Amino acid sequence: MLVTAAFIGPGTVTACASAGIGFGYALLWALVFATVATIILQNMAARVAIVTGQGLAEAILAAASSLPVRWAMAALIFAALGIGNSAYQAGNISGTAVGLSLLGVKSDALTQPVLALAIGVVAAALVIIGKPGWLEKLLIGLVLAMSLAFIGGLMVIDVDWSSAARGLLPALPADSLFTAIALIGTTVVPYNLFLHAASVRGQFSSDRQGIAAASLDTAVSVTLGGLLSMAIVIMGAATSALPSAGAGPLDEVALRLEAMFGSPARIVFALGLVGAGFSSALTAPLATGYVLAEMMGGSSDPERRTRIFKRTALAVIAIGTAFAVLAVNPVELILIAQSANGLLLPILAAFLLWVASRRQSLGSFANGPLANLAGGSVVLVCTLLGLRLILRAAGVWP
Repeated sequence: MLVTAAFIGPGTVTACASAGIGFGYALLWALVFATVATIILQNMAARVAIVTGQGLAEAILAAASSLPVRWAMAALIFAALGIGNSAYQAGNISGTAVGLSLLGVKSDALTQPVLALAIGVVAAALVIIGKPGWLEKLLIGLVLAMSLAFIGGLMVIDVDWSSAARGLLPALPADSLFTAIALIGTTVVPYNLFLHAASVRGQFSSDRQGIAAASLDTAVSVTLGGLLSMAIVIMGAATSALPSAGAGPLDEVALRLEAMFGSPARIVFALGLVGAGFSSALTAPLATGYVLAEMMGGSSDPERRTRIFKRTALAVIAIGTAFAVLAVNPVELILIAQSANGLLLPILAAFLLWVASRRQSLGSFANGPLANLAGGSVVLVCTLLGLRLILRAAGVWP
């Protein structure tokens, strides 16, 4: 459930709401692909961690054949997580503030920075004093609240289910490629691979039964997250005939739902947005702290690792809070960051596929031909989508 709490954030709400408002149901297929790809990759990350007893960053760096390769991998991991998560954190905090404002918490130009600062302070306090067990319970509670809000919201709106079914067939309407990659990038999140690996060590036994239990846990949680994302797209599509409310995607759907079905629909959607924002405001810094602690903490010095973990997590919260307090509009930043995630994903997924295939460290739990075929297919599709986006940006692809 940590993975679901992490990838259903304001970035997901932004990308999914934008997809629904702009392209109707046409891009639902991208979320189906992204959900299946997430299950495949998260299973590999969990298996590597359970069998080796290492975090994913540790396993990747340990498998590097030379120092230059190790440094290159470390730089890529840091860029994908340290820099990217600091940018996402601004959106997480701002998205939580938007959700609170839609619930009726006043958020004019004077109080919005104060609200963002308060959210950042609460997140920092939970990281400092929180225990892993009850932090996980809090995040699971937020995921269940999101589920009731977003999936329950489908019960009160008019959905064209035949059009939604057609959206499961792969197609790219005009100007939709950027949004399709953003949908994949907001679901198959690189930092979730590292967060998942860090969280499952010690929770499952390193035998067939433990690996099977971890796989079931992943499949159920990620499928729930995929359904939540699809629900947001469907909400956006169901309101797309209404004129724009003049707001950003984070609250456009809520205002349109209110116009169609009254304030209860807005409140339900806002509760989901608050859950999405605050759960991601915790998991993004936690994931970054885990990874930096793995890479710099030293395996024989738990106290040093703990210090690096907490300082890194607090730094991510501080940077995100600063941007949110300065009222930097996060919407464009989030969409660009999600697309950057989609471009970085093939590289990190290829690293994971390589590590999960090494019999030297995983023995009989290493990837077999079927797992390599599935993982390789994910890497290939993500690479082709990313390459097409780059070529279109360069004016080479129409």
